[in-house]
Amino acid sequence: MALTQVRAAGLETLPTGSILQVKSATQTAVASFSSSNTSTFVDLSGLSVSITPASTSNKILVMFNVNCAQSTTATLHVRIVRDSTAIYIGDAEGSNRIRSSAISRTAASPYTLELPNLGGTHLDSPSSTSAITYKLQGTLGSTYSGTFYVNRMSDNSSDSDFVGRTASSITVMEIAG
Repeated sequence: MALTQVRAAGLETLPTGSILQVKSATQTAVASFSSSNTSTFVDLSGLSVSITPASTSNKILVMFNVNCAQSTTATLHVRIVRDSTAIYIGDAEGSNRIRSSAISRTAASPYTLELPNLGGTHLDSPSSTSAITYKLQGTLGSTYSGTFYVNRMSDNSSDSDFVGRTASSITVMEIAG
C-alpha cells in the first residue's frame, strides 16, 4: 500500500520497520572518466537517486552495486554520498588513506579482463523531510593516472566472447522509524 493510500485510509503510522517507499537508479550504459593523480571522487554517471522521507525519524536503507575496472594497476574506490556528504566510509587514519565504502585492487599488473563488483548496504539516519539525493562516486586515488570504467572491462575487444557488459544500480528504501 502506497504512503498516500495509507494516509487516505486513516492509517497515519505503520509499524516500525515498514517499507514506505522505494527508489532506484540503474545504469546499463558504459561510462568512464579520467582520474589523474588525485583522490578527488567523481560522480558515477546514472547512479544517483532522490527520495523525500515522510518523517525525520525514518531511516533510509541504501543498497548499491557497481561493476568497475581501470586502465592501470590502480585501486578502485567507490563511496556513497548523501547530498554532498560521504557516508558509510571507513574511519580516517593517517593523511594518505582514502575513505571509501568499497574498494578493489587487482593483484596482477593490470588484468584487463577483470570487472569487480563493488557493493554494500547501509542504513542511514538523515533526520530530514526534505528531498535527499544519494549517489555513487569513484576514484583511482592520488598515486595513479588512468581511466575508471563502469560496466565494462579495460579490454574492450569487439570480437571477444569473454568481454561483456554489465549493469550497476543504487536502490534506496524509506523505513518507518
